Amino acid sequence: MRPLCLCQICTCGRHRCPCGITRVYEHSGISCPTTEYLEKYPKYGDVLPPQSLKPKQEFQAYRGRMEGVTTFKSDYRPYEVVKPPRHIPEEYKPKQGDIDLDTTYKRDFNPYKVQPVVKVRPVERQQVKRGKLDTVPTYKDAYRAWDIQKCELCKPEQAYHPPDVKFGNSTTFQDDYVPREIKPRQSFKPCSVLKCSAGPFNGDTSHRRDYVPHQLEVKFARPKEVYKPTDQPFEDLTTHRNDFQGLSGETAKICRPSYTRVTQSTQFKGSTEFRDSFQPWELPPPQVKKVAEYVPPSGSMQLNSTSHLDYVPYQTSRVVAIRPVSHRRKSSFPFQGKSTMKEDFPAWESCRQGPIKQQQQIPNPSGKFDGLSIFRSHFVPHELIPTESCKPSNAAPKSSVPLDDVTMYSIHYTPKNQEICPASYPSPPGYIFENTNSQGHKFFRKISPAVEAL
Repeated sequence: MRPLCLCQICTCGRHRCPCGITRVYEHSGISCPTTEYLEKYPKYGDVLPPQSLKPKQEFQAYRGRMEGVTTFKSDYRPYEVVKPPRHIPEEYKPKQGDIDLDTTYKRDFNPYKVQPVVKVRPVERQQVKRGKLDTVPTYKDAYRAWDIQKCELCKPEQAYHPPDVKFGNSTTFQDDYVPREIKPRQSFKPCSVLKCSAGPFNGDTSHRRDYVPHQLEVKFARPKEVYKPTDQPFEDLTTHRNDFQGLSGETAKICRPSYTRVTQSTQFKGSTEFRDSFQPWELPPPQVKKVAEYVPPSGSMQLNSTSHLDYVPYQTSRVVAIRPVSHRRKSSFPFQGKSTMKEDFPAWESCRQGPIKQQQQIPNPSGKFDGLSIFRSHFVPHELIPTESCKPSNAAPKSSVPLDDVTMYSIHYTPKNQEICPASYPSPPGYIFENTNSQGHKFFRKISPAVEAL
């Protein structure tokens, strides 16, 4: 017989084989079988890593005495400061003689005599004729009128005869559209006159005349099954109870401390868990750091700095302003304090504008308020009619007939035997474990009845 896998034996669909990692080779007992990678790439021996040529960063402290020479003192060389030469302007000496007012324009462009421009326009000649003035213009003299013959009209001549009667002439509409006699259309609507029959009504309709009765087949009556209660007791086992059986073990113990009731007669000791667990301990006093006593240096203090020694002060003369001296005219007249602005734009007398109030459109009442409002004067009271309630009464219907405890579930329900999945057991009943393949599937072979009997 063909062996079956645990996945095929399962009937509930919840048991599967624990499939592991798929391997290329079967289980041959070798822990590390030879692969194609190991054949092509053999393992090399132990090779030490190359040593680093990077120098080690070790700081070597200078053990000698430090000199008071800085980079600025060693590199800087003082040089002699020379006073920069100052440009002294030459004294202005006016030239003697007359000023030459010649310019470049006068030297390069010499004046020359200009003659008056001759007019190109011819001189108007006035011809005075003593004869009669000819008033023929150039248009009439150059353009002669042609002798054009008048075209004959192709329109037939219609002699107009005035009508003798008022509005006697007919219009185009009256001439082209001849009035015709209007014939009424024939109506296809049935007449609405009710025709009463003289004979009695026999009750015959179109349905009764056209309907043909057919004989019905005999209806198949299904026999009613008689309920037969089962003799087996009802097992209240569920899927959870059947598959997940509880493990045997000790019951859990309660970790809650026992409750001790505190009576009011006992006196409070004043000790807490914090006080019992954390006892105060003595702290040593903080150590005070001793400050060394200041000893002033011996000798006089030199107040010379690098700037005082290298930069020697020199005397400088005050710079004379190049701005020309302003010659102010001193006048003995008092200041008038008038300007064009004050004369043209005198100050206006301004006053603050008062608030703009809108006139009241509704006049205030003059009489005494009688206490009657518009609602009270116009409201007409009406008698309230209560709405009838359509809600049914909550009185429960009482019946003297005893309650029949027969339900549809108790009549039609037939309990069935609950089958247990054979794959839920460690070894399925009726099967013998055969082997496990490389993918992790467990195969079982079914026991024949003859072997089982033996």
